[in-house]
Amino acid sequence: MLYDITQPLFECEVFPGDTAPERRRVREIEKGDLYNLTDLSMCVHNGTHVDAPCHFIKDGKGIDEVPLEKFIGPAYVHAHEGKVSAEDAAEILKIAEKEDPEAAKKILIKGNAVVTSEAAGVFAAARIDLVGNESQTVGPPDAPMAVHLILLGAEVVLLEGIRLGNVPEGVYLLNCAPLNLSGCDGAPCRAVLTGPL
Repeated sequence: MLYDITQPLFECEVFPGDTAPERRRVREIEKGDLYNLTDLSMCVHNGTHVDAPCHFIKDGKGIDEVPLEKFIGPAYVHAHEGKVSAEDAAEILKIAEKEDPEAAKKILIKGNAVVTSEAAGVFAAARIDLVGNESQTVGPPDAPMAVHLILLGAEVVLLEGIRLGNVPEGVYLLNCAPLNLSGCDGAPCRAVLTGPL
């Protein structure tokens, strides 16, 4: 089974303060042009996207410097509601490790969940590749910086704004490769899960 876990860009949730995506048709066949052509204006953190370390880390890597292996590979989907505590994070990793040690490196949290600083510390200490969630930010929406600093400081990729409503818990193959935006602090991606495996 193939699951598209990406938000439609022009109907996406926009984090407060971010620029909303806009499209503008600059050429239209219906108006006599030879082709259709669209200009796009957006924040790299619109819709389903990934954060690079330089989003919060002064000399952190840009999105083009993050190895593609961090975005592609086995992943574990775990349902959780509310705050993810350190104990919750440890339990998620334990369950994922039991299912598939490789999948335990990429954790996708399904539901209305908020990763706490303590949970971020557990994920960072485990040296996982990626944490994904359905919110437009990992961590509390009103104060996301601490969680970002912990995870991005450990070079854990953040996959934000995914949609896992139809996806059962379990192990999947994840592909959320970002656009190759040189030097940028994040990038939109088309996040897809295949499985369960």
